[in-house]
Amino acid sequence: MKLNPKDIETAQLHSIMLGAVQPRPIAFASTVDENGKVNLSPYSFFNVFSANPPVMIFSPARRVRNNTVKHTLLNAKATGEVVINIVNYDIVQQMSLSSTEYAEGVNEFEKAGLTAVKSDIVVPPRVGESPVQFECKVKEIVELGQEGGAGNLIICEVVMVHVNDDVLDADHKIDPFKIDTVARMGGNWYCRSKDAMFEVAKPLSTLGVGVDALPEHARNSDILTGNDLGKLGNIEKIPEKEEVLAFAKAEQLFNLSTTDKHNGAKELIAKGEILNAWNYLLL
Repeated sequence: MKLNPKDIETAQLHSIMLGAVQPRPIAFASTVDENGKVNLSPYSFFNVFSANPPVMIFSPARRVRNNTVKHTLLNAKATGEVVINIVNYDIVQQMSLSSTEYAEGVNEFEKAGLTAVKSDIVVPPRVGESPVQFECKVKEIVELGQEGGAGNLIICEVVMVHVNDDVLDADHKIDPFKIDTVARMGGNWYCRSKDAMFEVAKPLSTLGVGVDALPEHARNSDILTGNDLGKLGNIEKIPEKEEVLAFAKAEQLFNLSTTDKHNGAKELIAKGEILNAWNYLLL
């Protein structure tokens, strides 16, 4: 399927984009209007973009159906302050409830049953139940368009961070299992991070040999997956011929077919024995 954004309805394009770009972190944004009335609403067009200075950006898009704007955007323009509260599994249902389009001036903290906690520097309150809260000053707002579906980038500089000690590990870093964040998928779907996590070793600082260093039969294997090849490419040095021969002798591996080599290597990769997987492929 090919889609030219100019040829389809905004609602369809919106659905395709959100269904493809996922999971998306959630900015649970609290703001106040010029009269001090509180607003709380979640946005999944959100991420962190800088650590020095500490900057986050989220985007309250204009509503597709009627081209109106969100209270969060109006408040951010009026006061220049926002608190971005991180959403974990414990409050996902309350977060969803807060996205109800209540009338202007209705306090979503109260509607969702969440605790408003006084911030240290900015006026908008923090969500007490959120595991991490970022008090922010608005640096800039970039309007991306005037039609329904157009985003408004709210560029925020973090001026104070609050972290619940319960989500920290022994080194005072955030434990990804303890924080238990959720992320937005397409439609009504979310995902829970701690149920979906897996670990990928970072590329070697000493430079991995790369997939192109593998024998051609391994690169074109129907048995080894792209992930298998990626792991094989992330070693610092290819085993020498003597190492391969010693491995073959120790394991009594002689006259193996290509299929046998690939199956053997795959089993070793699954065990984390990457160098021995190389030995199998170089036999």
